Amino acid sequence: MATNPMHQFEVYRIGPEIKLGAIDISFTNASLFMVISSLAIILIFNLGSKKNSLLPGKVQLLAELSYSFVSKMISDTAGSKAKPYFAFIFSLFMFVLFCNMFGMIPYAFTVTSHIIVTFILASFIFVGVTIIGFMKHGLGYLKLFVPSGVPAILLPLIVIIEIISYLSRPVSLSVRLFANMMAGHTMMKVFGGFVISLGIIGGWLPLSFSVALTGLEILVAFLQAYVFAILTCIYLNDALNLHH
Repeated sequence: MATNPMHQFEVYRIGPEIKLGAIDISFTNASLFMVISSLAIILIFNLGSKKNSLLPGKVQLLAELSYSFVSKMISDTAGSKAKPYFAFIFSLFMFVLFCNMFGMIPYAFTVTSHIIVTFILASFIFVGVTIIGFMKHGLGYLKLFVPSGVPAILLPLIVIIEIISYLSRPVSLSVRLFANMMAGHTMMKVFGGFVISLGIIGGWLPLSFSVALTGLEILVAFLQAYVFAILTCIYLNDALNLHH
């Protein structure tokens, strides 16, 4: 009997129902995998920074490579002014990456396959970057919506387009991550269903597709975390350096 590939995205309560007024704040499978991802990050970087050996072990090497990778990404994208925000961007990148990677484990839950999670993250980034922009430049931050060298007759139209583009940032940032993770996991489930339904004789072809798709999904999981973080750096660069 074929299973519904969308069942893997169902959120269900773990433990008793907890309500704050009319809002349900019960612990769910999504909450569980957010906690697991966070604890895994803390554990790896705790172990990785414990010895600080000149000849690093695997965990220390992973921690150092992650640190260097994000540090270079911030420097290349947002410049030295963004260094005070390293901790936030690093935490964001690692959280999204680990949530994506844990979602690759069979019967695990992919937190980033839900638009509410990715939209909350993207909205927090959008609001934070906007506040930073106005704190640093005051009302001069509005120059971001007025590109230089635009003919006066086209300026009202360009300003409207720029404002719409700016306000759509949290939507595009969240949908990109959510859509890629959901689509990939749905395809994996569909091909997995073909393997089971076709059996040993006819299931080899969809099985080979499933293996290839799993490798591709691992790459996508990393790339989507990278894209999420680097777009955050680009938005931060606009707020800090204000050049259009």
